[in-house]
Amino acid sequence: MGPIAAHAETQWQKNHPARTHVNKRLANQNRRISAGVRDGQLTHAQAHALRADDHAIRQQERADARADHNHGHLTGAQARSLNQEENANSAAIHADRH
Repeated sequence: MGPIAAHAETQWQKNHPARTHVNKRLANQNRRISAGVRDGQLTHAQAHALRADDHAIRQQERADARADHNHGHLTGAQARSLNQEENANSAAIHADRH
């Protein structure tokens, strides 16, 4: 198996429950950021910073899932860590919007 095939993800791996949960939260946070910009509660600079934080979380989720020993899913510890990062960014979105 070549290097590309070794890292290709199956549909099940992409839709693993822990990964789905993380990615749904990130999508929801992105909607909240967009709504904040539309409503004038967030500046474009604030939105950019918040989205950069979300992007870093998404990159970590992908890296964790692609680790050879994880077989395309997140461990419980990884999911908890990502959840804590999402909680912190969610609180930052709330604080910036109010």
